[in-house]
Amino acid sequence: MSNATPQPTEAATTDRVLLVDDQAIVGEAVRRMIAAQGACEYRSVQDPQQAVAAALEFRPTVILQDIEMPAINGLDLLARYQEHAGLRDVPVVMLTGKEDPAVKADAFARGASDYLVKLPHPVELVARIRHHSRGYRMELERNAAYEALRASEAHMKAEIQRAASYVRSLLDEPIDGAVRADWRFVPCESLGGDVFGYHWIDDDHLAAYVIDVSGHGVGPALMGVSAMNLIRSGSLERPQLLDPTRVLAALNAAFQMSRHDGMYFTVWYGVYSRVTRELAWSGGGHPPSFLVRNGVLRQLESTTYMVGVSDDYDAPTERVTIEPGDRLYLFSDGAFEIQQSEGRGIWGLDAFRTLVEGLPAEGVLDAVVVETRRIMAEGRGIAPSEAASATWDDDFSLIEFRFN
Repeated sequence: MSNATPQPTEAATTDRVLLVDDQAIVGEAVRRMIAAQGACEYRSVQDPQQAVAAALEFRPTVILQDIEMPAINGLDLLARYQEHAGLRDVPVVMLTGKEDPAVKADAFARGASDYLVKLPHPVELVARIRHHSRGYRMELERNAAYEALRASEAHMKAEIQRAASYVRSLLDEPIDGAVRADWRFVPCESLGGDVFGYHWIDDDHLAAYVIDVSGHGVGPALMGVSAMNLIRSGSLERPQLLDPTRVLAALNAAFQMSRHDGMYFTVWYGVYSRVTRELAWSGGGHPPSFLVRNGVLRQLESTTYMVGVSDDYDAPTERVTIEPGDRLYLFSDGAFEIQQSEGRGIWGLDAFRTLVEGLPAEGVLDAVVVETRRIMAEGRGIAPSEAASATWDDDFSLIEFRFN
């Protein structure tokens, strides 16, 4: 059995008629009838056992076929065409001397497209040939367009997966010590613009940040990587990195949306001092971070709007004292902007806060992943047993810092 999918070719841009009839006189008569009505490629086969091979080689857009033939009945031959992907959709017009309604019904039941009692008037014959041929060629063109679209989507998906792997490879490894840091990152299928990171600026100061670029796709992802690299590549001097206000100002100057295809991003940037135990932060339009102390959660809100929308930009710095045992959570909006089941709207920041605040201190990251995935699955009508396969509509980023 052939599984080849028929493709539109140069040969399929014109009517191509294959006649299968054991009588040579009929073949010649049909040839003349067609020739008299205009240009059309034509071939006839007298041996029905050669019909399939001839059709695969000739690639007709219409097959005209007798019923009563030696060796193979024309109705049985219809099933043989169905065994080949390149032939199963070619319209077959039964051209026979049988006027029996039961035979007609049987022919249509077996896959015939039309039925003519031979020999019809040339005008009618050619009109039916052109009608069926045009429909078949349009089907080939449609299938080719779908195939091209599928190939394009597969290529785009592969590119997005490569970009997601690239972004993940750039994220900082978990750390331990005076501050322990770990994270969970799950890119959405279309890849959002989430990036995050942390590093010791010097022996006493830890920088921590999360960035979320507008839009989805490779462009926002690469812009996020560029912004992350500005923070950690050494482009900013130590006094700048220690000052959240100056870091956000530098990001805003470097990533104006007018120069970056209309893209902008939100950011939360903080610096923790191991000596003073003070956390200084500034946020540009980003969701608040959560500071959890003894089961009580405090939101560390952004202090200005998103980066890149205006040249005139000021990002005030806020400060908070960190106590031993405190936990800090940075995240993107993909962690809580989740569509619930019909009529319940978006899950939202308040529900996310309640979840984090109510969880035991250990295992928060995995617990949040499991619960938000369950909410997503429920909202999409996915069975609980299949919830693990649910994917976020936006990148999911959640970073935990534990202060010893």
